[in-house]
Order: sequence, then structure tokens, then C-alpha cells
Amino acid sequence: MKRLRNYFISGLLFWIPLALSVLVIKFFLEVVNNLVPTRLLPESLLNLDTTIPGSGIILVIFIILITGALVTNIIGRKLVDLWERVLNKIPGFRNIYNALKKISSTVLNTSSDSFRKAFLIQYPSKGIWVVAFQSGDYEGEVKNIIGEEVINLFVPTTPNPTSGFFVMMPKKDAYELQMTVEEAFKLVISAGVVTPENLKIKEKK
Repeated sequence: MKRLRNYFISGLLFWIPLALSVLVIKFFLEVVNNLVPTRLLPESLLNLDTTIPGSGIILVIFIILITGALVTNIIGRKLVDLWERVLNKIPGFRNIYNALKKISSTVLNTSSDSFRKAFLIQYPSKGIWVVAFQSGDYEGEVKNIIGEEVINLFVPTTPNPTSGFFVMMPKKDAYELQMTVEEAFKLVISAGVVTPENLKIKEKK
């Protein structure tokens, strides 16, 4: 019975992550298909009798690529600037738009260090260690008040890393980890069950 129980648990550990991954992907593909008008889906354009799961994502990717090609040329950039000036005249909306634009530019910018480094910090009190991710180096009033170099950090929650806390602290108190950001996220999401082999801290210079 003990061996059967171990077999059963091992089987669950194999199938549960796989099934959940399939469900998440299926949900995402269905959401995309619902956003795209039925007449524009590939099966409608090609007069197919069957529905292709996630076919709408092909159109979405195509639109994104075409938009990217248009906004990267001189005329496209001028049109985008004009469009953003119009949006910035809408009270309330401009604040939301500019904030989301700033976040998107930071996260998607490959030359930025934001969310590409994992740190170990003491939070919310001394002696309690948590994993945090760098969101930037702070320059401004807070740095002047503290009187030393400050780092912006995002402390994710478990098991949902999309929510968390934003903290600012002296850079000397944040210890950079050698594990990758992906490994650090796995550690957080699994509540410490999945631990990276490389749990070393980069020495302070």
C-alpha cells in the first residue's frame, strides 16, 4: 500500500502541473479568440468547417508586428506623438496611460536592469529574509533624505507573484543573488518547495 501511495503521489505531481498548464494556455487562447471578431478568424476567412483553438492569436501577432513596423519609422513616430498629445489632454486618463507606458517601457526594455536581478533583503523587519527584484535605482528626494545610494525593490507575495510590496532601501542592505530571476520566481511561487541549487550571494565590492 505504501508503494501504491508513492506511485499515486508521483503520478499526481506529474499530471497536475501539466493539466494546469494546459488549462491556463487553453483559457488564454479562448480569451484571445473572443476578443477577435469571428469574421476575422482564419477559419472564417478560409471557410473552414472547424474551429482552430487560438487561431485569433495569429491575427493579434500580425497586428502587433505591423503596428511595430509603422511606429518605428519617422512618419509613424510623428503620428504616435500626435496621438499621445491628444490622450494627454484627457483628464484622469493621461495619468493612467503615462504610468502604464512607463511600466511597459521599463519591463520590456532589454537594456534595463529592472526585474532582471534578484536580491535578498530583510523585510518587513530585521531577521526576516525575503527575495526581492530590482525595479530601478532611485534618484531624487528619498536619496537626498537617506543620504546614500538607494535601490527600488519589488517584494512579491506567495503564491501570486503579481501582487506584492514596493520598498526603497539603502543599496548596501540589499544582497544580490547569483540565481536567475526565473529561479528566484520559482522559489517564491512554490513557497520554498522548489529551491535553486545556486543559492549564493554576490560579494559586496
